[in-house]
Amino acid sequence: MMSLLPLIKKEFRSFTRSPLGWVLFSYTMIMEGICLSTAMKSLADTPIAENLVFVTFHTPNFWFFFLFLFPLMTMRSFAEEERSGTLETLLTTPLETYHLVWSKFLARVLFYALLWLPGIGVFLAFGWITDLPMPFMKEILFSTHLFLFILGVYFIALGNFASCLTSNQIIAGIITIGFLIIQYFLGFVTVIWGSHFIAAEFFNLFSAQAHLTNACRGILDTAPLILYLLLTIFTLILTHHAVNYRRWKR
Repeated sequence: MMSLLPLIKKEFRSFTRSPLGWVLFSYTMIMEGICLSTAMKSLADTPIAENLVFVTFHTPNFWFFFLFLFPLMTMRSFAEEERSGTLETLLTTPLETYHLVWSKFLARVLFYALLWLPGIGVFLAFGWITDLPMPFMKEILFSTHLFLFILGVYFIALGNFASCLTSNQIIAGIITIGFLIIQYFLGFVTVIWGSHFIAAEFFNLFSAQAHLTNACRGILDTAPLILYLLLTIFTLILTHHAVNYRRWKR
């Protein structure tokens, strides 16, 4: 673990000391603000039985900005190193392959977690700013962000895997978008075809939209969380083998 820390710090600094990191931070804050403003306007215009957290994360803007966050965050992880030639240097060092894979992964997970802190702060400050009771329970805020964190961890692993497949970061971003769109539309299979076929439960298990809906109502199902964590581990193993193949091919 001690040998991982310097690599994680290096990768994390690549976000905090580069324009990309601040662009991602600004992008997330702006889009979260738009989602929250849209939700508050919807609640003001029409009585809705759902809480503010639910309405915020079910605005039309949310999935659009959420899915595009991960290609921007991960497309440079291996592809840029390959293009600039630094990956070859790293692969010839005594560092183990898992050091490279896990350091890039954990640094992005840490940065991803920081992206949500301002939004959580705005929700918690709602009562203080408006002098009104909060239109949601703190448990719902926790369950929603816990689900989004674990789902985001899986998406980061997918993005890193896509980035290790090519030396072009644009192609890496396109591959990541492809993975995420497939993942997203798996949740619509039962909506389109109904739930009266054998594989319906399988597609329901992959429905991130349905799981987010439950989390925004305070219902945190452990089955999808465990599934996404297992998929994350599986994707990291694939990334490890892909990077290892490059190492031994040299």
